[in-house]
Amino acid sequence: MPEIAFYHCTRLTADAALPQLLEKSLEREWRVVVHLVSEQRLAQLDAHLWTYRPDAFLPHGSKKDGEPETQPVYLTTANDNPNDADARFFLGGVSPAACLADPKLAPKERIVILFDEKDDIVSLRIQYKDLLSHGLKQTYWQENEDGRWVKKDEKNA
Repeated sequence: MPEIAFYHCTRLTADAALPQLLEKSLEREWRVVVHLVSEQRLAQLDAHLWTYRPDAFLPHGSKKDGEPETQPVYLTTANDNPNDADARFFLGGVSPAACLADPKLAPKERIVILFDEKDDIVSLRIQYKDLLSHGLKQTYWQENEDGRWVKKDEKNA
């Protein structure tokens, strides 16, 4: 079963923090699925990943691009895993429940739940505690004032 990592953005939005985390995943030679709540959010993120920095872009695609198995980063709103992902990111309150219930959907290494202050923090805390009750290994990371990720212990989460 993959590790579950909650990433709480306090300085940046989740969309602004995501490219850095995706870059780290690609440096590890991981394939990634990014699971979004709607096609509108998918289209916004698709455009953002091509333009988030003037000197870089993140290679990615979605169902509309075809050949999903070749995409290093695959954007989706569905419970699918066509690129045999090592990591799966959930944004906008999407729950990892289906991915945890079906081994074909689960990534090999890590489930990342990325959220910021506009997300429903109460629901995310319930989700965190529910995952703890199932005995799944989790970590909780919070962005500090310098923009670095700091691992928090369970009492401070």
